Amino acid sequence: MSAPATAPVRKKTRPGLSKTAKRGVWIGVIVVIVALMFVGTRFVPSDSPLLQSAQKFDPATFGAENFPVVQEEILDRAVDADVLAEAIAADPAAAAEEYGVESSGGTVFSTTFTGVVGEGQSGIYEIQVEGLPDDMLIRVQTGPAITGTELRDATGEITFGQFTNQIEYQNAAAALNEELKAQVLSELDAAALPGATVTVTGAFTLVNPAGWLVTPVELDLE
Repeated sequence: MSAPATAPVRKKTRPGLSKTAKRGVWIGVIVVIVALMFVGTRFVPSDSPLLQSAQKFDPATFGAENFPVVQEEILDRAVDADVLAEAIAADPAAAAEEYGVESSGGTVFSTTFTGVVGEGQSGIYEIQVEGLPDDMLIRVQTGPAITGTELRDATGEITFGQFTNQIEYQNAAAALNEELKAQVLSELDAAALPGATVTVTGAFTLVNPAGWLVTPVELDLE
């Protein structure tokens, strides 16, 4: 007697996802990926120093755009030379806190004065200013070579962190000096200076309280 035939065993299968469900899964995956990308992205404002530093630094553009701002700030901050000299002589630290801006090279002061131009050498002229001690020497540099970083440092608004490296930071100072020559000193008749009365507004770094070398942002012959 033969064995009864057995019915074939059918393997149970799980029902597959519908097209709608699959589409939902893919949408979910995409949403997660986009969210992760958003979290890892840093948005930098267009006027951020970080973005500005990433751009190629152009000294000529920097000088042309920033010199008028620096000039105006120095004119606003300028203290009469006699008042400033007295404050520095009495208490240099207090004078620096009240009138100065600290920089890597020292305290930078903005000042204004009227005086008679004396002897000059290499574009640097002595100015005799009434009301100052007899042993005090004020000099003004008029070019053709303008040195120093006073224009860059006088406001406290231009800082190293705005630049990629020290070279760019130094070039910023040189660019402002070049713009000073172009906008203020280019029409100056050096031959007419000795003996003339001038009104000067500018900035200097305090190295010697009895000797100031001023970089002018405004120089008017009377």
